[in-house]
Amino acid sequence: MNVALKELGEISTGNTPSKKISEYYNSDDIYFVKPDIISDKGISIISKSNEYISENARAKARIVEANSIFVTCIGTIGKIGITSDGEYAFNQQINAIKTNDKIIPKYLAYNLLFSKPKLIDIANAPVVPIINKTQFGDFIVHIEPNIDIQLKIVSILDKLQSIITHRQIQLTKLDELVKARFVEMFGDPILNQKGFPVYRMDEVVDFQGGSQPDKKYFEYEPTDDNIRLIQIRDYKTDRYITYIPKAMAKRFCTADDIMIGRYGPPIFQILQGIEGSFNVALMKATPKMGNKEFIRYFLKQDCLLHYLEGLSQRTAGQDGIQMDKLKAYPFPMPPIEAQEAFASFTTQINKSKAVIQKSLDKSQMLFDSLMQEYFGG
Repeated sequence: MNVALKELGEISTGNTPSKKISEYYNSDDIYFVKPDIISDKGISIISKSNEYISENARAKARIVEANSIFVTCIGTIGKIGITSDGEYAFNQQINAIKTNDKIIPKYLAYNLLFSKPKLIDIANAPVVPIINKTQFGDFIVHIEPNIDIQLKIVSILDKLQSIITHRQIQLTKLDELVKARFVEMFGDPILNQKGFPVYRMDEVVDFQGGSQPDKKYFEYEPTDDNIRLIQIRDYKTDRYITYIPKAMAKRFCTADDIMIGRYGPPIFQILQGIEGSFNVALMKATPKMGNKEFIRYFLKQDCLLHYLEGLSQRTAGQDGIQMDKLKAYPFPMPPIEAQEAFASFTTQINKSKAVIQKSLDKSQMLFDSLMQEYFGG
């Protein structure tokens, strides 16, 4: 059945006690939650915070207890959290709902996670998206009225979410393993403890910027006469696939090419996996010497990213890569035999990642299918 959120519990909008009154913040009595600790993926279980208010601020705050649902409703819309044991104050970017006996809190949290696109659609401010308390309370969700069935649904989704999370952790650990192996074999690129000969980046890598025609030439169905126009977001989702006429395509890449996101946040994302024509927000890195996979992972090093981010932050109005600084960056070049040994290692890791990713994709598809079945109405 379809019901408004206000029929499922008590709704409150957060508030921030005045920062000018020091006694409101002079101890860590009550957790103070802001959107930054709520993940943009899945449901965050909130058991702590990185900010607090004191007991003196209680009357000026909005406070909820365990099993309350947080939904971000200003700025980034639809991040979902559910509170663990304890008390939690929260700021004005968050609406909270303390459920009544009609619904299981975790069941409603999953329902709201499914409803995120609809929440985004009702955000009504042209500059900063916002859903006010009234809109939030009037928001309609489709629920199963039987509490026992709600509990079974939560149990099934929790098990699937656990599998998905486990697979995601495995992929992260394998990425960390590759990073650790890189440092073990080649040392810190900044310190160059192993004394490899040092080149400038532009002596090792050729960078080619992207191109695109005016948006009026964009197409959204594939034909024999067009080609996919690759944008940064396409490496995360196929939801916005765009094509352009082949005659207007000027920059091309294969799925194996080293692609770099020029603008952020975050800047300097190292990407791969799509074939087509790439746009102005991307550039292609083509090795002039050395092993391609070694160079790919050199470009992924945290020290290089931090260097480029630091330059971006220090330059007014600069939110992208300073190409002159990137091209001048020092590049220690190990013997080709060591580079190829590292490439062989990454090939084996990538095979393991492919198996895990396939399992993850299947689990995610099943999760999405069940969410549609349970909450699609």
